[in-house]
Order: sequence, then C-alpha cells, then structure tokens
Amino acid sequence: MKKMTGAQKTELQELPQIKERLSFLYLERCLINRQDSSISITDERGTVQVPAASLSVLLLGPGTTITHRAMELIGDAGASVLWIGEHGVRYYASGKPLTHSSALLILQAKLVLNTRSRLEVARKMYQMRFAGEDVSHMTMQQLRGKEGARVRNIYRKCAKENEVEWDGRSYDPDDFEGGNAVNQALSAGTACLYGLAHSVIVALGASPGLGFVHTGHEKSFVYDVADLYKAEYVIPLAFRLAAHPSDDIGGDMRRALRDKIAEGHLLERMVKDIRSLLMGTSDTETSYADIVDLWDEKRGTVQNGISYGKEMDLETGYGTIIEDDDDSDNINGLS
Repeated sequence: MKKMTGAQKTELQELPQIKERLSFLYLERCLINRQDSSISITDERGTVQVPAASLSVLLLGPGTTITHRAMELIGDAGASVLWIGEHGVRYYASGKPLTHSSALLILQAKLVLNTRSRLEVARKMYQMRFAGEDVSHMTMQQLRGKEGARVRNIYRKCAKENEVEWDGRSYDPDDFEGGNAVNQALSAGTACLYGLAHSVIVALGASPGLGFVHTGHEKSFVYDVADLYKAEYVIPLAFRLAAHPSDDIGGDMRRALRDKIAEGHLLERMVKDIRSLLMGTSDTETSYADIVDLWDEKRGTVQNGISYGKEMDLETGYGTIIEDDDDSDNINGLS
C-alpha cells in the first residue's frame, strides 16, 4: 500500500481555541484547495495561503470551487463553512466541535427540557440586553414586549443619527436587491453574525438547535446567541453604511463588521457568554479528553471497552468485570 505523504493531522489540543481565531473570511470566484495545513486560494490574481486553524467561519460566495481535501482540513480544524449567495443570506454546513466531550451538550439539553431552568436561562439572555434592570420576575410575554420596544427604539435612533429613511425591517431572502440600502446591509451583517454564532456554538460542542428563546428550528440557539449582539454590532453599522451606500453595500458590510468583531473581541466574548449562560461560569477551558463511557441508570456511567455480563449477579444486574484484550469490536461494551 502506498504510504500517504503530506502534513500530519493536527492534534486537537494544538488547535487555537475559537476565541483566538479570525472571525470570518469571505471568498468568491476562486478555487480553494489544500496545501499542507493551509488552504490555498487561487483566482485570476494569483494564489494565497491561509492557515485553516486560524479560521472561525469561511463564507463561500458565487463562483467558488472547493476540493474534498480542503473540506477535510477545514472540518478537522473545527471551522464552519457557509455556502452563501452573493450577499450572504443562508447557512448550509458546519465543521466539527473543538472538543470530544458532550458535557456541554448534555447540560444544554437538561436546561432546555426543564421549564424552570429554560426560563431562567432565557431571562439571563434578556438581562444581558437590559443592564441595570431586574427582569428576573418577568414572564416571556413581558420580556418579548420589552425587547421589541428596545429594538424599535434602536432602529429609530440609528435612522435619525444617520439621516436614513426607515420604514421598518423588510427583506426577501430570495431577492437581496429588492431591499433598500439599510435592509441590504442588515441582511448581510445578520448572515455573518449568524455564521459566527453557529461556529462558536459548534466549536464548544453545544447544539445549534436547542434554543431557549427561539425554538423548533435547527438554528434556534444560533438565533438566541446572535440576538445578544445584533443591536450592538450590526444595526448601528448598517445605518452608518446606508447613509452613503456604495454599489457593493453587502461587501462593505461584511468587511466593516469583520473589523468591528475583531476590535471588540466578539469571538472571545461569545465563548464566555455561552459558557456563562449554560454553566454559570465564563471559564473558557475546553475539554479535549477523548473518552467514551457507557450510560447506567443507577451508576450514571460505567467504563467502556471492557466485557460485562460474565459471572453476573441476576439480582443486582452487575457482575465481575472481565478485561477485554481487544476492545476494537466492543465500543458499546457488549461481549
């Protein structure tokens, strides 16, 4: 068999944490391939290389062609990939999490499935928007009304400050050009923010679909997280650009938002906020342990990769643990 050549796969512990990465990179009309541990990007102007592990989100616009080897590298690096239209309105795929542990996912599911804990997390999300106010006793109906009023006020304020006509948020995902300048900028910026939130959620090992405020959609938690920062990062910038729009307001919005995200260290902030919401701590340590246990209704978990069931006590259901010399076919703990 021919020996494989090229760069060795990077160990999970060696990858940069999500908070340390470039927020997102938008590409269009180019060929994307793999060169060792970097992706090579080729268009009519030449070729450049970008370390895959430095990316958080890769935005692929019209005319992009990407190889299987490049996607393999991006997936291993834990980056997210978005296949989007020219101005960015859809999300299609994501990379692997930067952790082998499912602890955060299990905790998220427990919080979502319990009405009391779900309400508590939802209130925390709203509390982040209303600094100095106590929302701990508000119902979801009250919180939605309060948030709606806040966002409408922000729209009106930004429109007035930038002297931009504002008739309300109106857009068609299938007709970007049909919206006015400010709605186009809002759509492009929101798509990027969703991609960034999705990437952080996946990288941490949480579920994009288990939302606390939003529900029933594969990206419910993405919308939850993105809404924490939309009024701060996307809305003011969209109105500022719409005051003097160019022929490529979508591109202008992506570039300006990328710079603002980097300046505000939003990636690091998202990591801390998500962990704080789900775990009650902003500690950003990530578990890299590649451990698989077996679930047990009495003990919680038992060790995987050994043979159970020999010399079993029929009354307790447990027996002597017999070591298995070869556990390659025993991933489920079945003898």
